[in-house]
Amino acid sequence: MTIFPLQLSEIFGHWGSYVVYLIIGFAFGYVLEIAGFGKSDKLAAQFYFKEWTVLKVMFGAIIVAMILIFAATGLGLLDYNLIWVNPTYLWPGIVGGLIMGVGFILGGFCPGTSLVSAATGKVDGIIFVAGVFFGIFLFGETVGFYEDFWYSSYMGRFTLMDLFNVNTGIIVLLITIAGMGVFAIGELSEKHIGKMDLAQFGNWRYGAIVVSIIAAGIVFVIGQPTNADRWDAISAEQEARIADREIFAHPGEILEFMADPKIIVQVIDVRSETDFNLFHILDATHVPLADVEDYADTLLLQPINTLFVVASNDETAATEAWRILMAESVPNVYILEGGINNWVALFGSEDDLSQFALADYGDDNFAYVFPELLGSRYAAANPNHDVFSEMEFESKVELSIPRGPASGGCG
Repeated sequence: MTIFPLQLSEIFGHWGSYVVYLIIGFAFGYVLEIAGFGKSDKLAAQFYFKEWTVLKVMFGAIIVAMILIFAATGLGLLDYNLIWVNPTYLWPGIVGGLIMGVGFILGGFCPGTSLVSAATGKVDGIIFVAGVFFGIFLFGETVGFYEDFWYSSYMGRFTLMDLFNVNTGIIVLLITIAGMGVFAIGELSEKHIGKMDLAQFGNWRYGAIVVSIIAAGIVFVIGQPTNADRWDAISAEQEARIADREIFAHPGEILEFMADPKIIVQVIDVRSETDFNLFHILDATHVPLADVEDYADTLLLQPINTLFVVASNDETAATEAWRILMAESVPNVYILEGGINNWVALFGSEDDLSQFALADYGDDNFAYVFPELLGSRYAAANPNHDVFSEMEFESKVELSIPRGPASGGCG
């Protein structure tokens, strides 16, 4: 059973959690200030290869956080899927990084360090913060002109593990070793270009290098939990919910949520491509059962008011998909009660039911033989909520909001 990430609002209450946020923010700003990041000349020296404090602090923080996160995940203390990972928009990200980089060089600050500088009364920091706010305003007023580019090259929750198709431990170890190599190059640059006396840094840093590489090696050895491992940890409680049919939502209830403008309903159809093309609920997403685990990352990035409904012809494949998604910590996932067969039986026309229904169709097979592959162009694919508003059912769906996006770092 994972214990992290902590739900601070549940532990300290609504206002108490803000006190924690304030303490963390103050501590972060204090660390930046004592590291000298409130001085633009110190930050700008990085780009002239005279002083590498910026890279050492930021990359050092990345390595420490990376090791601790994946060590905790490997030990079963942290659910990595509940950590917000900014989705990747490749080309907009590259362009934005170049713009911010130029601003960093010209102004000597990034947005975060400019706030530190401004908080300590430095005029250049105050001017830079004013520029940041002006840039935010300018972006908000002009983004409509290049919105297509802004949302282009979407890659979802994309990590180095996905890019190189290797396990997490290898990436952690290689990034740690590469980081130490960059630190060494930085110190050579500081010595020969910046004319700095490296003795001022002390010998403790060599011990830190050894400890970091050993810790990364431990992460590599212990590995990361698989979907099956995560399911085993929660199976006792969740199998009881299946047995009690707590997670099987009646089609009538799903239709009500579809009519609610405050809720986004995403139907995940795990049937074969043939059955999906023959008939599917309007706007349903086809995700074969074998691909459900990989698709979970996409679902984790959806708005927190999204209701996920897993559907198969009956309930067998949908229940298996539900197990996979629960192990991946996808919230608000329910199974369509009776599957697509039940949906058609309730919302299909009498002519369709009488002409195309099969008397014997076997387990989790489609119960209808429609003459054409019309997909969602049958009336039953998009039933009128007003027509079926009097339908009786037991309500099962309880929407929760277990996570919220957050970001951090220099910017």
